[in-house]
Amino acid sequence: MIGFYNYTVVLTYIGLVSSLCGIYLSMNGRHVTAAVILLMISGLCDMFDGKIARTRKRTENEKRFGIQIDSLCDLICFGLLPCAIGYSIGMNKIYHVAVLVFFTLAAVIRLAYFNVMEENRQKVTAENRREYEGLPVTSVALILPLFYSFKKDMGSLFPEIYMILLLTVGMAFITKFKLKKPKMKTMLIFIGIGALEFIWLIYKAKVH
Repeated sequence: MIGFYNYTVVLTYIGLVSSLCGIYLSMNGRHVTAAVILLMISGLCDMFDGKIARTRKRTENEKRFGIQIDSLCDLICFGLLPCAIGYSIGMNKIYHVAVLVFFTLAAVIRLAYFNVMEENRQKVTAENRREYEGLPVTSVALILPLFYSFKKDMGSLFPEIYMILLLTVGMAFITKFKLKKPKMKTMLIFIGIGALEFIWLIYKAKVH
């Protein structure tokens, strides 16, 4: 069998499966909240897959495979699932679709650029990355669920506001600015925020 099979990629694949299930659930428009929760689960998996990968001494080919497989999965998790959610909640006009296409394209560009720069960086240093260029695609796993929790409060305006959010986040993917990579303490804070968002989503779903 082609490919590299070890525990370092398992969490990445779990995140991918979670988002694929989210895409399927969002297709009929009746299980969008579940799809949003699965987006959060994918974000949680992505947060730790790199740390798990570094616990194993890998060959150069295994490292390069890890970089590629991570970005390919990220494209589906954080480039396609948010658009599937958007379409399912009413973003089906021509200008809506244009924004959905732009968002995914921006994610593709960012991930491809990251792959190139990361391979170059690893050729000259074994140190962990300390900062990102542009907004990481994983950020949508925290941004979109919080925003989605107010869907019913926004009523018929929600698709338009969601469109603006995707447009803004997509621009941030490909805008050149430095962003410090979060350390473990910050990541734990993100997990806490995600847990609160999850509780809030469930509460809002029950209230409405």
